[in-house]
Amino acid sequence: MSQIYYQAQGNEIELFEASASMNLPVLIKGPTGCGKTRFIEYMGEKLHRDVYTVVCHDDLSAADLLGRHLINEDGTYWQDGPLTKAVRNGGICYLDEIIEARKDTTVVLHSLADYRRVLPIDRTGEVIEAHPDFMLVVSYNPGYQNVLKGMKPSTKQRFISLEFHYPKPEVEVEVIMKESGIDKERATKLVSIAGEIRRLSDTDIQEAVSTRLLVYAAKLIVKGFDAYNACMHTIVQSLSDEDEVLEVLERLIGLYFIKAEDV
Repeated sequence: MSQIYYQAQGNEIELFEASASMNLPVLIKGPTGCGKTRFIEYMGEKLHRDVYTVVCHDDLSAADLLGRHLINEDGTYWQDGPLTKAVRNGGICYLDEIIEARKDTTVVLHSLADYRRVLPIDRTGEVIEAHPDFMLVVSYNPGYQNVLKGMKPSTKQRFISLEFHYPKPEVEVEVIMKESGIDKERATKLVSIAGEIRRLSDTDIQEAVSTRLLVYAAKLIVKGFDAYNACMHTIVQSLSDEDEVLEVLERLIGLYFIKAEDV
């Protein structure tokens, strides 16, 4: 029985299991906080595979993935990076927000994402054949893509693709209740608030409210914070710094939860 809670939204579990059984790499795309990382952690536990997570960024180098020579009192030695560890020993190497990484870094993935399943390490002269239980998984948020940052079509076509969205309201209510211990009535209100915000199109909100933020709000409420202030600190203040947007969001929260001082 898995210790990590995950509520399926479609056939993603079956598709991931099939991909793993055929040694096919997987690409997951979806908005921030919709459950991509939780899904990978859940599948790692379900498949009994270690998960090596790498959060990609502009300064991520190939050495950060592959490894590097280090020095100790006995001299120099090689230390595997997370990608090399997964390739050598088996496991899921999960590259989160892959489009944030430099192109000269992600090119090292190409020989792992096709029929070859090998990892050349120039600095040691090794060519490592991937362990039978090695699996490559990458993810990104399509909302962050621009001309300068985006996956090349030739790279995308190396992967089985899964598209994630925020859960359906009834599923999101279940997730929030399970993760926080909050009651169904207040969990439903939180999901309704999220739905309203996600439908806003004429504001400067760059990212919709995530399921993660709703769980944070619910945890504060369960801890004893009044619901209005919990939403202000987790949802409103996290989404924008613009006074006009904050005012709109504050009014929206007030439709569902009353300020403690107004009671």
